[in-house]
Amino acid sequence: MASFHIRQFQERDYEKVVDLFSRGLKEHIPASFRHLLTLPRTLLVLAGVPLAIVLLSDSWLLAVICIFFMLLLFWFLVSNAWNKYVSNSLHTDMADIPKFYLNARGSCFWVAESGGEVVGIVGGLPVKDPPLGRKQLQLFRLSVSSQHRGQGIAKALVRTVLQFARDQGYSDVVLETGAIQQGAVTLYYSMGFQKTREFFMDTLMWLLDLSVICFTYSLPSVPKHEL
Repeated sequence: MASFHIRQFQERDYEKVVDLFSRGLKEHIPASFRHLLTLPRTLLVLAGVPLAIVLLSDSWLLAVICIFFMLLLFWFLVSNAWNKYVSNSLHTDMADIPKFYLNARGSCFWVAESGGEVVGIVGGLPVKDPPLGRKQLQLFRLSVSSQHRGQGIAKALVRTVLQFARDQGYSDVVLETGAIQQGAVTLYYSMGFQKTREFFMDTLMWLLDLSVICFTYSLPSVPKHEL
């Protein structure tokens, strides 16, 4: 098993971090497409529209061509959804990591490094409007290079965020992840995170059945005599 260490983000890491983040999210396009094809509403469209064409035109060739173009459309919709999310991220917090994550107390961005290469990333930002009486840190952008998964890097990055949250006096660590990202969902459950809700970001995401799961990890309160 290759060794790795976790450190704070540095300016020289930027291109590698963005590349790792972008590739990691786009890896979910094929899985999302396959998931879409299993939905009853998708199967109904794939069967119903070609059948209607056959009944109206008596042409199986047109029906096959129709199926081909519908599959292309579904692939485009799924790809566009993920690419749009990546693009939005690269124009917000990922556009200037020092500004968003390093220039204010209570936030940070870390990289996991192995063999001189950035192989994992994660960030943490304070929640602006947490529930009354809570101080929450939101975990962002957890990603590990596909060649370095299964080595405990993701767990180590999450533990880094949890320890940072404890040190900064946060009461909870919260996060959002796609339900289709089964590896991440399993990881968070295994580390003690609790699912709080599930929602769709917009109508397109509902049509594609790409829901978002919210998780919370409640940190134990520190007794007053230890403060």
